[in-house]
Amino acid sequence: MISTMTHKFFSNRWALALLLLTLPLMLQNVGHAWVRIADMSLLYVLLALGLNIVVGYAGLLDLGYVAFFAVGAYLYALLASPHLTDVFPWISVMFPDGLHLSLWLVLPMAAGLAGLFGVLLGAPTLKLRGDYLAIVTLGFGEIIRVFLNNLDQPVNITNGPKGLGQIDAVTVVGYPLSKQLDLGFIQLPSVTLYYYLFLTLVVVSVVVCHRLEYSRIGRAWMAIREDEIAAKAMGLNTRNLKLMAFGMGATFGGLSGAMFAAFQGFVSPESFSLMESVMIVAMVVLGGLGHLPGVILGAVLLAALPEALRYVAGPLQSMTDGRLNAAILRQLLIALAMITIMLWRPRGLWPTPEHGKSLNPQGGAR
Repeated sequence: MISTMTHKFFSNRWALALLLLTLPLMLQNVGHAWVRIADMSLLYVLLALGLNIVVGYAGLLDLGYVAFFAVGAYLYALLASPHLTDVFPWISVMFPDGLHLSLWLVLPMAAGLAGLFGVLLGAPTLKLRGDYLAIVTLGFGEIIRVFLNNLDQPVNITNGPKGLGQIDAVTVVGYPLSKQLDLGFIQLPSVTLYYYLFLTLVVVSVVVCHRLEYSRIGRAWMAIREDEIAAKAMGLNTRNLKLMAFGMGATFGGLSGAMFAAFQGFVSPESFSLMESVMIVAMVVLGGLGHLPGVILGAVLLAALPEALRYVAGPLQSMTDGRLNAAILRQLLIALAMITIMLWRPRGLWPTPEHGKSLNPQGGAR
């Protein structure tokens, strides 16, 4: 019933568009913190959309997806902060005003570098499946995090566990999004401006993923997901298709990582732990593998749920006279909520339509 109601609401595109455009304006009246939660939810939607290509379409379990997120974030942090000019004198000679590349120049670089890392991860794992593939990708994610944590000596590249700060904010048409925009009849704070930027990227990403799903490549990925041996027998080049899935999914991680660094103004290895990878996988599985509306729903719920549960964990801690740690209690409540949902909806909150139905809806790519 809930899935039907949600489907009807999301089918009304005008109502959905109006809600998304007015949401930050309503939330900023309650507090800027809620708009920031919406911003982070949109970034997680970008990550979930990218991972859905690998896990949902191609059926390749990737537990190291946060590594691509880290690659994009650190690339922008290095190219849009004074760190490199402070460490390397020859760079400061070439760029006396500092190395402050625009985000719009770094975005394709971040996508390309993350995609390259995705292909490098996929190449040695082509013959692995299931649990073995998950273990290898998990190790890849941890290797990237450890490198970022230790590349502060003998040459200080990442500044180690102290992270990189003073990262430039995004500038759109010459206006920095770190400043409040006064339109006369309404004032838009920085978090609201970032919301509209992230929303634009999410809409573009959804269109790209939708076209991919109903393209020949998307159908080939789904064939590999259902039965790789049969797909290979039908003449599909499974090796190249797998590499393409890893690379394409990684580009989304690189893009969202660059946006994350610009939004936060600071990055450190702590932001790219194994738990982040697990949460992104949970978003895809909880929402519905391979189904774009479900993936978006799962990402929004799991990104906003921890913050909403702060208002539950706090009173519970007070009721026990501080015996329970609020942070641990909040994680426990999140775990219980996820277990309950998966028992109630084992195929996800909004699963993909049953097999046998048309895979080419009106307007889909042929």
